[in-house]
Amino acid sequence: MRNQRVLLLVEIAIFAALGYVLDLIGFGMPQGGSVTFVLVPVILIAFRRGVVAGLITGFLIGLLQVVTGRFYPAPLSFEIVVLQVAIDYFIAFMVAGFAGFFRPAFIRALENKDTKKMAIAVIAGTFIAAFLRYLAHVTSGFLFFSEFAGDQNPILYSIIYNSTYMIPVFLVAAFICTVLFVKAPRLLLPNKV
Repeated sequence: MRNQRVLLLVEIAIFAALGYVLDLIGFGMPQGGSVTFVLVPVILIAFRRGVVAGLITGFLIGLLQVVTGRFYPAPLSFEIVVLQVAIDYFIAFMVAGFAGFFRPAFIRALENKDTKKMAIAVIAGTFIAAFLRYLAHVTSGFLFFSEFAGDQNPILYSIIYNSTYMIPVFLVAAFICTVLFVKAPRLLLPNKV
């Protein structure tokens, strides 16, 4: 039992480090946000080990970004920046772990050898991960970056701006995860590897 916990912690650490590195690959937006592969390891661990492991992995990715200085703070007071960083980095990446809610559906489809339902479970999990992350960024956008909206409605501006990079993030992650999970489902079964 102790070895299983150690193995789980090692996997979480490896996937968090992989997520941090994959977040370096891609392109950034002028006012924050980027199209990267960071969701893939969070979704993978969430499907492999469950929601809690996904939440912890996402939180660690956000922590790694903050401690290494790879974050975009709002030009506001220190207290406000702490809240903004918490939403944009810790919460935004952590909630991607909720993709793990679709793990049981994926496992059932895998047992039935139904690749269509496997793909649907993966895409649904990826959508939840991307959508919840998107909501965190939209919330942060209209709360802390409304000066970028100019004369526009700050909520609408945040919704549109954050969708410009989160829609591609979702599409890329859904494609990679679907191909990876359907072609190599052993990756999601910790007892079989």
